[in-house]
Amino acid sequence: MTEHASDRRRFRRIAFDAKTKLRQNGQEWPVQLVDLSLKGLLVLRPTPWLGIGTESFHVDIHLDATTDVQMQVRLTHDQPGQLGFECEHISLESISHLRRLVELNLGDQEELERQLGALLEL
Repeated sequence: MTEHASDRRRFRRIAFDAKTKLRQNGQEWPVQLVDLSLKGLLVLRPTPWLGIGTESFHVDIHLDATTDVQMQVRLTHDQPGQLGFECEHISLESISHLRRLVELNLGDQEELERQLGALLEL
């Protein structure tokens, strides 16, 4: 089993729609969020797409008027119509917001604890 396939099993994705922006080297792309997990996110590929896949991106997921999840991410796959990103760095405040969002959507405290444990193993 590949690491990517293993991560998909350890980190359940949740479908979520929130105002999301990608930034890199002074460029910014509003993107449609498809889903996210404690490990990363999937977005619809914007047009035009001029991102450099070998450099980090900053993502801002706007949850509400006072809450944002901000991460430094790297591009893991660029498929027709979709971009997948893996989290490289996230602040304590942002991971707290993301944890709560995942917790509410999973509805299963044991599953959340299992995913958090898997995240700490990485």
